[in-house]
Amino acid sequence: MTLLDIRDLEVTYRSARGDVPAVRGVNLRLRPGETLGIAGESGCGKSTLALALLRLLPASASVRGEIRLDGEEVLGMSWGRLRAVRWAGTSIVFQGAMHALNPVHRIGRQIAEPILLHEKVSEAGARQRAEELLSQVGLPGWRARSYPHELSGGQRQRVMIAMALACSPRLIVADEATTALDVMIQAQVLDLIAGLVAERDIGLLMISHDLSVLSSTCARLAVMYAGRVVEEGPAHQVFADPRHPYSRALASAFPTIGDPATRGQPRGLGGDPPDPTALPSGCAFHPRCPVVLPECSSTQVDLVPAGPERVAACVRVDTAARSTP
Repeated sequence: MTLLDIRDLEVTYRSARGDVPAVRGVNLRLRPGETLGIAGESGCGKSTLALALLRLLPASASVRGEIRLDGEEVLGMSWGRLRAVRWAGTSIVFQGAMHALNPVHRIGRQIAEPILLHEKVSEAGARQRAEELLSQVGLPGWRARSYPHELSGGQRQRVMIAMALACSPRLIVADEATTALDVMIQAQVLDLIAGLVAERDIGLLMISHDLSVLSSTCARLAVMYAGRVVEEGPAHQVFADPRHPYSRALASAFPTIGDPATRGQPRGLGGDPPDPTALPSGCAFHPRCPVVLPECSSTQVDLVPAGPERVAACVRVDTAARSTP
């Protein structure tokens, strides 16, 4: 059974400079108990994709395609049905817990709010449930009486995860959930998320610019560039042996511990992502690609097989695939 099915998704923002294509023809699937990571630089469309799943985009956004949650088409849902699906069916751990939490309300009240909204339970029962959820994410129940500013960054992120779990959703979307954390707290939060996904058999869609985080947390990985998925496959394979030049650049941007060469000369990627209002012809990555071919400026390759359970959108992969008997 498919939990999340995204087909030919396109999201375009209206602006004073014209239409801004943020997501261009994305197709992704996720089953219960599966974990899928979305990687890419800032501006590649990751967060727009996440917000589109529950129609949280601003009025300036135009959305086309299909988004199915447990077989239901999200884009055609009534507002009443959509309100029921949010939190109870799918929940989001937003980027930056301090900005997502209300600074003037206690933690327990904020966790209890979706419980009271979606379930028939008393306020006392919701408060007790909030304390239980805090315990599940490694915080003492009495922290329910705390305000957000009284917690550390890691503790606030745990509160966000507790809120996401409040109504027992089938799918959790984590948007840069560990970006602001130090490496020790980041490791603890990632272990916590992985354990909860396995324990509850829920789906996880995790968004990050950090391939190492995604490869250690998610079973599959999709890499986005300029609004398109340019590679998808088993996470450890995409990180260790990328088939698209952009995926290779992201993976090589991380220094190898114990290797002086990568520490002294980090292998990043020159230039910036393209302006979405003026995308290059052909492959959008070709102006920055270190292995560009003449045809890359005029040919946009769709995702083609790049190995067992792997696809990539690159003319080199396409040529190799067509030459394989």
